Amino acid sequence: TDNVEFSCEDAARSEIDFMCKVIEEVIKAGAKVINIPDTVGYSIPQEFGELIKTVKNRVPNIDKAIISVHCHNDLGLAVANSISAIINGARQVECTINGIGERAGNASLEEIVMIIKTKQKHPLLENFYTEINTKEIYPTSRLVSTLTGIVVQPNKAIVGRNAFRHESGIHQDGILKKRQTYEIIKPQDVGVPSSELVLGKHSGRHALEKRLLDLGYKINKKMLDKIFTKFKLLADKKKYIFDEDIVVIVNEELGKQRQQLELNYFHINSGSGVVPTATVELKIKVNSKTKIFREAEFGDGPVDAAYKAIDKILVNILGLKSAPKLVDYQLKAISAGKDAQGEVIVRFEYNQETFTGRGVSTDVIEASIKAYVSCWNNFLLKENLGRKIKINLL
Repeated sequence: TDNVEFSCEDAARSEIDFMCKVIEEVIKAGAKVINIPDTVGYSIPQEFGELIKTVKNRVPNIDKAIISVHCHNDLGLAVANSISAIINGARQVECTINGIGERAGNASLEEIVMIIKTKQKHPLLENFYTEINTKEIYPTSRLVSTLTGIVVQPNKAIVGRNAFRHESGIHQDGILKKRQTYEIIKPQDVGVPSSELVLGKHSGRHALEKRLLDLGYKINKKMLDKIFTKFKLLADKKKYIFDEDIVVIVNEELGKQRQQLELNYFHINSGSGVVPTATVELKIKVNSKTKIFREAEFGDGPVDAAYKAIDKILVNILGLKSAPKLVDYQLKAISAGKDAQGEVIVRFEYNQETFTGRGVSTDVIEASIKAYVSCWNNFLLKENLGRKIKINLL
């Protein structure tokens, strides 16, 4: 490829004269992009902006390359440093959805994009733009959170749950009279639905389809039928269906296309003075064949017993030397109310690799089991990319 990027590791703490000489030589050698990273998130905006300006002024052939930046958030300044870099000559920013990344994370894509868009009339930023479709920001943020299991903090700028919520009475009054009083960004501009349409057990297919479109999902009829069936089942369990519930249903259905394992049945026996036991049935699909496996186990609690039963099935079938080690278990409500769905995120380790799974249900034990099965599905998906695992379906 002719599009070669050279990255100056830990540029923010490097000796500037030496770095400029290196940059000049790599451009002569054919580099088209010069990346200036703040690898450990050490800089503050003024000094990082000065660094970019210095590189631009001192490197004689810098006009033959694009200056890029890659900022980490160890001091909470990744976005501010990236914006300072843009003002001083950077034309590429390496950033991530929700700011996820090593240690404290990277510069947040959604924040950088919306700063440039919101401040486009400011003298320092008036000539800059991105080609990001901002209406896809919120749906993409939710998708990334779902797939990675990394929860978006409620007060996260742009995509946090509280980003467009107003509790103070004077703020609510101001919003009702003139939105711009307390909102500098329209929620719709980043894909946050504005509809107050309440969905429940009496809602029809058309209302659900409309809400899916508002959330950024374009679903074909076959998939809509599956989602609507799950929607009605959930609506029988809880009074109101929130956007978070709908997103979970959609992502579960989309994710099923790659799953080899599926929870078929479980039974729990637990209580005061009783040793918890769990019976679990799994459907295992390989190509067009499906077989059901059942095991029962004891545990320290109902979830532990269920996990041991699942391990017993899969360790035996896959011929593994040992069961994976559970390293993280998180439980939270994904919407409001006593009938809210519980979301469980689990992580286990096997052969020094970590796998993440997620499960949702109005029953927290079912959510826990689904999350563990999801973890195993991700393990199988990863393993199958490198080698075939024989699953005996006698």
